[in-house]
Amino acid sequence: MRLQPAHLAAPGGVWRSAASATAASVVNETLRPGVRPRELWGWAMFDFANSGFTTVVITALFNVYFVSVVAAGAPWATFAWTAALAVSYALIVLTAPLIGAFADRHAAKKRLLMLSTAGCVLFTSLLYFAQPETLWLTVACVIAANFFFGSGENLIAAFLPEIARTRALGRVSGWGWGLGYLGGLTTLGLCLLYVTWAEAQGQSAAQYVPTTMLITAAVFALACLPTFLLLKERTAPRAGPKPARPWQVWRQFPDLRRFLLCSLFYQAGIQTVITLAAVYATQAMGFTTRQALLLVLVVNITAAIGALLLGHVQDRIGHVRAIALILVGWLVALALAWAASPEQPLLFWLAAQLLGFCLGGAQSAGRALVGLLAPPARLAEFFGFWGLAVKLSAIVGPLSYGLVTWLSGGDHRHALLLTSGYFIVGLALLAGIDAARGHRAALRAGRG
Repeated sequence: MRLQPAHLAAPGGVWRSAASATAASVVNETLRPGVRPRELWGWAMFDFANSGFTTVVITALFNVYFVSVVAAGAPWATFAWTAALAVSYALIVLTAPLIGAFADRHAAKKRLLMLSTAGCVLFTSLLYFAQPETLWLTVACVIAANFFFGSGENLIAAFLPEIARTRALGRVSGWGWGLGYLGGLTTLGLCLLYVTWAEAQGQSAAQYVPTTMLITAAVFALACLPTFLLLKERTAPRAGPKPARPWQVWRQFPDLRRFLLCSLFYQAGIQTVITLAAVYATQAMGFTTRQALLLVLVVNITAAIGALLLGHVQDRIGHVRAIALILVGWLVALALAWAASPEQPLLFWLAAQLLGFCLGGAQSAGRALVGLLAPPARLAEFFGFWGLAVKLSAIVGPLSYGLVTWLSGGDHRHALLLTSGYFIVGLALLAGIDAARGHRAALRAGRG
């Protein structure tokens, strides 16, 4: 009598065999041929690595330090911070499509990603020297670090359609973005542990905040190593075509064109919330600094959950429907925030959690839809156009919020209504997008 193999005869062996088959099926349904799971992990780890920069430098810690210590709380301090970010975003707007086109023609996405990472790590490290007497050096380093960060965001996104199958773009993008929020929490947590220790030693912010810049840079440098060890450059160098001009994209890819315009509006709302949520919490809701920091931590958790869950929803119901659902969620959350008051803080906390959930979903969903609409041979270039739209929104949204607040005598609720308007316009533009038609146009361009 023939004996069964041990792994089939034992119940545990049967379970392991079934689990392996299920895992293999998930991989086959999700990843393109030739892409191994470890490469997906390497790609997603870049989201984990770079998120600490935005969380610590832009959102939660260094921005406050710049205004209160480096600029010594001067009347122009907040403007100087937002102006430095605006300059860095303007540089990305001017260069993103050109960098992407160069990466496509020379098969240089990975090399340029390494360069942008090195630049962000270097200039973040140089923020260690941020003091009142080094104001202009600090401004220059902020501009450079944020420019390299934004350029790297576009380049890593261009790998997405090479890794994930078309029907799995949403969930894979969500996996990366969800891991990214966890990375931001990890870096912020390490910095807070150090800050707590330093304050117990009697150190001031001028002593311990610069050290958190070294922590942030180190986490970025170490956590991105799997990306450069495992991620492959799949494109081959080619002589052409020449870089697309904006009017060429406008004419040849109507659905991508409409989505880029749609992104410009709804991302203006998102970038406003990212940049000014803590300001709104303290100025309109009376939150303390500790409460505002706790708000950032909790929102990052719900954003990670939103990115992970809504990516699967996107693949199931379609890209346009999923983004429409997310934008409606944004409008509901902003309505709750507008209705909240210092006497009703629980309503604001509820709004913040819904905002976080929709934030994670919106960011990953937009990246996935661009991956569907971009020509396969020109991914870096067309993700550069996406980066152009997002960074332009990062200039327009926060500046318009600040202008309305200024003209209304510091009324943040009026500015919140303007922010809601960006999502309404985004929804209207989204209604005219046919993702399947846009994908066919991208494939035709790829064959041509």
